[in-house]
Amino acid sequence: MKKSIADIMAIRESMQSQIILRDNVDAEKEIHLIVGMGTSGINAGAREVFNALVDYVEEHELKGFRVTRTGSLAGEGHEPVLEVRVPGKDPVVYTDTTVAKAVEIIKNLAK
Repeated sequence: MKKSIADIMAIRESMQSQIILRDNVDAEKEIHLIVGMGTSGINAGAREVFNALVDYVEEHELKGFRVTRTGSLAGEGHEPVLEVRVPGKDPVVYTDTTVAKAVEIIKNLAK
């Protein structure tokens, strides 16, 4: 199905907030949430985890959070994988991440 320019512009507009979430923070001070979006991660629900994190940041107007996606995060068999990087601390990797677990993680980080 071909998309018109108007369709493409509407998609772009709807994704703008996610672009801002990724690109509008200070990398030195941000909390970075990275969702593994390889094929097996997507099949296990990584897209829903990513969307839940983005939605939570937007709904609660959290500042200093960066939500991004990447390819596989080496958690094969334990997807979705979420890596959390907090400045000054070692990264923490969560496996078998559900939407509920991801929301609980970000709630705790936002305190």
